[in-house]
Amino acid sequence: MPARRQPVNPVLAANARERDVDLQARAADAITGFTGSMPFVYLHAIWFACWFAFGVEKFPYGLLTMIVSLEAIFLTAFVMISQNRADARREALADQEWQLVQEEGKQNEQLLVMSRQILELTRNVHERVADGER
Repeated sequence: MPARRQPVNPVLAANARERDVDLQARAADAITGFTGSMPFVYLHAIWFACWFAFGVEKFPYGLLTMIVSLEAIFLTAFVMISQNRADARREALADQEWQLVQEEGKQNEQLLVMSRQILELTRNVHERVADGER
């Protein structure tokens, strides 16, 4: 399995560090990383082919059906874990973006105040220059 690329965004990097500390999160990440890969698909194709070719059981394959059903139940749980992880990352990004928007709003207000002050000073200078010309 290739190494996970470290996120550039500091919020996502912090989220990844938190997950790296948690043993359960690391296990879930490893499982979902493998089960969402082509080697997982190839492994199952080989497994099913061998199951049928070596006649592990006869049709209607009750044991195989039970094994695959249990696997599907667990994989569904891992998909949900993966979705929860993605939701946590999106929430962290949304929080960061909201904070950034709030800071930009404050900066915009400051710029407007400064612009008004510059306009007022410019008007005062023009008035004094006009008064001096008379």
